[in-house]
Amino acid sequence: MAKILIVYHSQTGNTGKMAEAVAEGAKSIEGVEVIFRKAADATTEDLLSADGLAIGTPENFGYMSGMVKDFFDRTYGDAQEKVFRKPFVVFISAGNDGSGALRAIERIALGYKLKKVFEPVIAKGKITQEILEQCFELGATIAGGCQMHIY
Repeated sequence: MAKILIVYHSQTGNTGKMAEAVAEGAKSIEGVEVIFRKAADATTEDLLSADGLAIGTPENFGYMSGMVKDFFDRTYGDAQEKVFRKPFVVFISAGNDGSGALRAIERIALGYKLKKVFEPVIAKGKITQEILEQCFELGATIAGGCQMHIY
């Protein structure tokens, strides 16, 4: 059984909607367990026990949310050498273009030595049905890849 950790922060509810769609996509793959955590509640144990990671954040001032950054800060020391090439995906609710938040997450992922396995979903403005479908696909892709030991 593969485990997918979904870590997200949401203030307006937009990133939360995206996270729920990612979770539904991951759950659509038989034999996958989803660990669904707000960034403030996610632990190093959650990260270490997961086979794959989905990170969701709003774009705040051209950067990831402080709570997602806090998750990375809290887990880095104990997880850095234990998550080598763990697959990850990203979803962002952006008021602008999301590029700053994405760039920051990808730089941190380099330090952890995580492996990006799918293109990010970036919602620019309103969360549409199309965005939710992309998030579902994102969750199903990482879950399916982990379940089949592709990643």
